[in-house]
Amino acid sequence: MTDKNRVWIFDTTLRDGEQSPGATMTHAEKLEIAQMLDEMGVDIIEAGFPIASEGDFAAVSEIAKLSKNSVICGLARAQLPDIDRCWEAVKHARQPRIHTFIGTSPLHRAIPNLNMDQMAERIHQTVTHARNLCDNVQWSPMDATRTEHDYLCRVVEIAIKAGATTINIPDTVGYTAPRESAALIQMLLERVPGADDIIFATHCHNDLGMATANALAAVEAGARQIECTINGLGERAGNTALEEVVMALKVRHDIMPYDTHIDTTKIMGISRRVSQVSGFPVQFNKAIVGKNAFLHESGIHQDGVLKNVETFEIMRPADIGLNEANIVMGKHSGRAALRSKLRDLGYELGDNQLKDVFVRFKALADRKKEIYDDDLVALMQDSTANTDSDYLQVKHLRVVCGSDGQSADLTMIVGGEEKTVHAEGDGPVDACFNAVKAIWPHNAVLQLYQVHAVTEGTDAQATVSVRMEEEGRIATGQAADTDTILASVKAYVGALNRLKVRREMVGEGTDSKQVSMYSH
Repeated sequence: MTDKNRVWIFDTTLRDGEQSPGATMTHAEKLEIAQMLDEMGVDIIEAGFPIASEGDFAAVSEIAKLSKNSVICGLARAQLPDIDRCWEAVKHARQPRIHTFIGTSPLHRAIPNLNMDQMAERIHQTVTHARNLCDNVQWSPMDATRTEHDYLCRVVEIAIKAGATTINIPDTVGYTAPRESAALIQMLLERVPGADDIIFATHCHNDLGMATANALAAVEAGARQIECTINGLGERAGNTALEEVVMALKVRHDIMPYDTHIDTTKIMGISRRVSQVSGFPVQFNKAIVGKNAFLHESGIHQDGVLKNVETFEIMRPADIGLNEANIVMGKHSGRAALRSKLRDLGYELGDNQLKDVFVRFKALADRKKEIYDDDLVALMQDSTANTDSDYLQVKHLRVVCGSDGQSADLTMIVGGEEKTVHAEGDGPVDACFNAVKAIWPHNAVLQLYQVHAVTEGTDAQATVSVRMEEEGRIATGQAADTDTILASVKAYVGALNRLKVRREMVGEGTDSKQVSMYSH
């Protein structure tokens, strides 16, 4: 990793991204996303935090065994048991990496109550231990951007001498501006002995909306690894978005002549899949992958694009794997046409998955005269809701509403057992949610309920998103249907299924915040 013209892409969607409140992924979903990242050409995949839970350990271990190209990395605190557990998880990878960290700013030094010398000794001890296990070790001084420069130089030098091959400089709270980000990397390269022999990385949070700018500024100053996530998923306001930095490097190669090995045509597919499995919708105006990224409404813009697309577009939809045509599908469209259209939209489906989606497509086609691209995207986003593998499944729903009152008759499958209830409420959605709670009692609180139409018309699909919280655990659910009430119930049940998965991952009675508090 010494090529000065190469920028290494370090994806932490499966670690920092999954720490987004409500973004819990199942074991199978993590393996699928890891495979997509591997095929996309991501250099390093941070697959998880092995000591956080048995579920995290199992996912990191399996990803390590299955990876074909990427370096597989696990996260560990500056504690020997963490590092040992991390190594046990990643050691089966063709290219394993241990990533260990400790908070070095005054605020973070106060948490373990270590003075500067004690923390320096802890860094030397833990990085040395990691290097004795693995020849690829990354070290991070958490909250580096608020650490005193003299002390930061001191501990970075200690980590390098102890054997760290990559030094990551995290902007843990998203406080830095681009000029500061660049100056910090430049200062470390100039002042720290041995800095030229290792890779400097940058990990930027987006609290002030400058994560991508900060990451690119750090690269211009000499950093050669960018830590990022798909869709910018991550703690609080998220992280540097992979799609943004990769496309920025591609589009502005004139002023940033650095190479990456990312297959950009896979960006849209993995963006949509991560949105689907995490339950986090991509906002319409999101850079690169948002719904509006290639749309033009202004007459002047439309006229210009029709004459020469480069007048108002700096990249093509095909660059990120998005087909420009919006061909209408219908009930007479076959399986091959559906596969082709979904491929154009960025979805690569296996035969079994296509079979399931085709059944859903036909059912939708019977209810809608015309099916547009946005309908198919909503269909794919809904394809993981209410599946046969879910513990809770919606089987039948009948709703009565009007001036005389609202009620719901709901049949669900709970762990293989069929249950039916009748419930009333203050409105049809409330009645349905009361019915779900009667079948599956819970203490989860509904924090968000959001509905929007996918396309125009009275037969448009409705996409419903819900966010629920239970004892500090947060989960989201999303579903689409031409029946808004049914979509609401499916999204609600989907969130309950995710809460159940999250409980099982960290264990009953465990402090669910123990994972997210350890972020850099």
